Amino acid sequence: MPATQHAPLAAISPVTLYKILMLRTEVFVHEQRIVDEPELDGVDLEPFTELYWIEEDDSVVATLRLITEGDTAHIGRVATSRSARGRGLAGALIEAALSATSTDVEISAQAYLENWYGRFGFTRTGTNYIEAGIDHLPMRRTSGGRY
Repeated sequence: MPATQHAPLAAISPVTLYKILMLRTEVFVHEQRIVDEPELDGVDLEPFTELYWIEEDDSVVATLRLITEGDTAHIGRVATSRSARGRGLAGALIEAALSATSTDVEISAQAYLENWYGRFGFTRTGTNYIEAGIDHLPMRRTSGGRY
């Protein structure tokens, strides 16, 4: 398994940041057609946000962001390149992010991934809703939760 890396935006090299944003654009804008909401929403710039990523062959192949503000963290922007899916890379990033925080962690999960996130201790906390035209559901993992 390739090494996971993480840092706040200001500590990431411009080339690596470009690769992270390129992957997010590929997955969210081109594949999932999320065009009504900005991919670059300003949250990456906040001091309470860290980006996580895995690189292979000079490309970022998986990424997510962890937002830790107050007593709750939020994992979002989980993306894996099409060529790297099914190899556990997103799971490795989830595990790395969960091990970096001692707070409860929330996620706005795409509904079809409910069982996958359940493997990491996330449980549904409400009803489904549409976000960016895609069926989602709220999930939470309480601090100290096991997976």
